[in-house]
Amino acid sequence: MIWVYLAIAVSILAFGVAAYFYQWVRRLPTANEKLEHVGALIREGAFTFLRREYRILALFMAVVSAILFLLFPSPIWSGGSIWDNVIMVAAYVFGTALSGLAGVVGISIATIANLKSATAACEGIRPSFLAGFRGGAVMGLAVVGTSLAGAAVIYLISGDPNIVLGFSFGASSLALFAKAGGGIFTKTADIAADLTGKVELGIPEDDPRNPAVIADNVGDNVGDVAGMGADLFDSNIAAMAAAMVVALPLGQIDFIFCLCTLGLLASIVGVLLARLGKKGSPSRALNGGTYITCIIFTLLTLGATLLCNYSLRLWGAAITGMVVGVIIGVTSDFFTGDDKKPVERVARASESGPAFTILSGFSYGLLSSLPALVGIGLAALISYHLCAPLGEGYAMLGISTAAIGMLSIVGMIISNDAYGPIVDNARGVAEMAGLGDQVLTVTDELDAAGNTAKAITKGFSIGAAGLTVIALLGTFQEVVRQAAGVVIQFDMMNPLVFFGALVGAAIPAVFSAMLIMGVNRNSQKMVTEIHRQFNTIPGLREGTAMPDYARCIDIATVGAIRELIPAGLTAIVATLAVGFIGGVEAVGGFLTGNIVSGLLLALVMSNAGGLWDNGKKYVEAGHFGGKGSDAHKAAVIGDTVGDPFKDTAGPSINTQITVVSLISSLFAMLFYTCSLF
Repeated sequence: MIWVYLAIAVSILAFGVAAYFYQWVRRLPTANEKLEHVGALIREGAFTFLRREYRILALFMAVVSAILFLLFPSPIWSGGSIWDNVIMVAAYVFGTALSGLAGVVGISIATIANLKSATAACEGIRPSFLAGFRGGAVMGLAVVGTSLAGAAVIYLISGDPNIVLGFSFGASSLALFAKAGGGIFTKTADIAADLTGKVELGIPEDDPRNPAVIADNVGDNVGDVAGMGADLFDSNIAAMAAAMVVALPLGQIDFIFCLCTLGLLASIVGVLLARLGKKGSPSRALNGGTYITCIIFTLLTLGATLLCNYSLRLWGAAITGMVVGVIIGVTSDFFTGDDKKPVERVARASESGPAFTILSGFSYGLLSSLPALVGIGLAALISYHLCAPLGEGYAMLGISTAAIGMLSIVGMIISNDAYGPIVDNARGVAEMAGLGDQVLTVTDELDAAGNTAKAITKGFSIGAAGLTVIALLGTFQEVVRQAAGVVIQFDMMNPLVFFGALVGAAIPAVFSAMLIMGVNRNSQKMVTEIHRQFNTIPGLREGTAMPDYARCIDIATVGAIRELIPAGLTAIVATLAVGFIGGVEAVGGFLTGNIVSGLLLALVMSNAGGLWDNGKKYVEAGHFGGKGSDAHKAAVIGDTVGDPFKDTAGPSINTQITVVSLISSLFAMLFYTCSLF
């Protein structure tokens, strides 16, 4: 149990470093009052959206809490201890609350760090980078520390990993809606602002005359920061919960906490060492921090494995997962990096029109899925066979350990990911506050690195989600075996399994379509509103009058909240329907189909979207005609297609897969006893 207590201690250390970074960023100067005013508008809009979204999700949480109390771990009318049901509900509510807190922490620091990074850009790229990165590190360390401490405390109280599954379900269910809602909000505003501003009116990206510009910057926070924080909080705790369920019968719980604890410690050291080198490449600094963290984690865990007499095979599985995660990130960098050939080729294709932008970008997105999927498959295969000789149950523990290894440096991953929207916002507020072209040049370079970092971290998180849900599939199998004494075999020749697989494969596509259609509908409404303001507000075009920013924020908020519930419920209801129709065998097929289809779509959309975004920036940097050219307009259209791909549907699929996997494990015995077939 020593590592469980050490997990809490290292989490407290992470909170301390996060608090230090928070105060360090907050004390940095702000350029002028105009910048403060713009920042206040963004902050107010972000928290307004979050409050309205969380009120709706609180009702959802109350309904699910009532269901859990009645049914889990056993129906209250079956004669079991009601106290167990109360603990399950408490764990679920705790997970939901901490996942929501991750969003609040993210927005709180991001809406400060964007102003400080913009101001620091007046002095150069190094101080601006450090302000943005340390702002992101607050998010990274706080999220991982909270998830690790939460899991440790719940395990100490209950001693039951199945209760940790309830904690994970709370985090996942809120993350599903938070990521979907934030993604719809941010891309509604982004698409409307780009199409009306850049394409129709020929004004700069963050021109204060554009009524959608504040909503666009608010969206960076509610989608890319709050939603992403909840998403990776969910991925981290889901991997831990799955590994703990498999590890408990084998007496390896301590090893799981050892990996998670040392991973967080490595991330703390990594973010403290992060600096911009002499050559001043933000991408190199972000990637270098990731590699340093990986090396520290490898050395720390090897030492702990030898010192505590853990199996080197289990350690090898964890390192396999970490290495494959880095490889997936590198392949994502190749397809999305602004200094790589795919981005240049898509930018060049834009000279021939938007159709060629779309065709080339989508093709590269499809190509990018192969190395990542092969990597996930190899990580599962290697870790499975590496640990199988240790005895029965260890092969699946090997896969679970690989997932933990891939997520071991998640503190650094979140820091890099949160850096992206912070410097994107810094660029926006710098333009609105009129800080000058030199500042915009600095923030553009930071923003391009942020886009690449986001693509890499999304590839990393998708890969981790892939291994995690494979582990959750094993968890589902283990839950049924422990409760019913039956080992389920998912034979695709079994029509029940095949039925489930077909439905499961369709759900990520339907889920994505609903989110993208939501963005489409809301963007059209906002475009109409922008046209109305330019046509009816005298002096708006000339810059002598102010637009009604609040109206665009309201359109994005109302639309996102209206659209997020149906998409999330579709995935949940489909899982329950398959389970009660076909039983546990159909659910096994459902999860298999959902995993394969979901990972493919998530990778394609994430990488294609990142490629289109950096293709646009490549043209804006002066290539192929530069800003205002036909190639630029085509590249902007490609970027608007890619926006809901990479920031709404793509990353939300990770959480959708995790949610249906957790629901399957929680409802496993009901599916076993109450199915139609």
